Amino acid sequence: MLKWEYALLVRRRQAATTDAGWEIVFHWYGPDGTMVDVTPYGDTSLVHLNRAGDQGWELVAMSEDPSLEGHAELHRYHLKRPKSPAPQPRQRLRPTRRALPT
Repeated sequence: MLKWEYALLVRRRQAATTDAGWEIVFHWYGPDGTMVDVTPYGDTSLVHLNRAGDQGWELVAMSEDPSLEGHAELHRYHLKRPKSPAPQPRQRLRPTRRALPT
């Protein structure tokens, strides 16, 4: 049975820590629960989505938080990819029994 793993790319517009006013930041939420600021990898959603596609991720949905219009916009890109099968446990080699002469 094919199993999937999921990830989330979040694009957020927020107040800049400098005098620039506003900035766009991107965060990647991986299937293992980690969150990584991936803003340095690109400045558009397409750059980040293409990068994820190169890693085998497929975009399955996009959502926008309508309550955060204007300066605090928020976009979520939901992605999935086939989960790598778990490695099969190694089988122990057991010596074969030879029949003793009777």
